[in-house]
Amino acid sequence: MRNKMRKQKIGVILSEKMNKTRVVGEVVKRKHKIYKKNIYYTRKYLVHDEQNKSNTGDTVEIIFTRPLSKNKRWNLLKIIKTNVTTRINS
Repeated sequence: MRNKMRKQKIGVILSEKMNKTRVVGEVVKRKHKIYKKNIYYTRKYLVHDEQNKSNTGDTVEIIFTRPLSKNKRWNLLKIIKTNVTTRINS
């Protein structure tokens, strides 16, 4: 049995409106081929959060997993940093 390393990413939770599902955004920086200017854009991932323990603004680490639904392919691995202002207002 081979031990494969699964993909892991770090991002910020953008939305928590669905039950057990979070939208995580990862900021990507690329350089334009012709103009050499840095271009920033956000990739969004649907992430499974079984205990609903994360909130909007938290920095999290996610890991690639088997398909859980039509678009959900990532699991919440751990919460790196919590957003304190979100927890006070909730």
